[in-house]
Amino acid sequence: MWRDNHQVYGARKTWIALRHKGITVARCTVERLMRELDITGVVRGRPRRTTIPAKDGRRAGDLVDRDFTAGRPNALCVADFTHVPTWSGTVYIAFVIDVFSRRIVGWKADTSMRTALVLEALEMAL
Repeated sequence: MWRDNHQVYGARKTWIALRHKGITVARCTVERLMRELDITGVVRGRPRRTTIPAKDGRRAGDLVDRDFTAGRPNALCVADFTHVPTWSGTVYIAFVIDVFSRRIVGWKADTSMRTALVLEALEMAL
């Protein structure tokens, strides 16, 4: 079925095509068999690189030691940066969360991955 469809179908589309042909098989079985045969579908678009490692290979330290608790508001905030694919392109989002209330206290969305995006989310949180 994969060859019949120009070797572009992934597991989900191959599974659907098999069902249309009357072949009853579980989708997880199609996924496993494709993995074992080392065949994949075509992935459209280019991968987004949001993290660039340091030249020396070291990462920033964990300043909170994975302890995400706070006894009062504004005592501890955490931040994240992510991207969301949309029909009109990729949107990058930076946000800051107050650990005590678990609410977003600062955020910014933009179509470009720039330092200003994160700084504006931090300024909003302050």
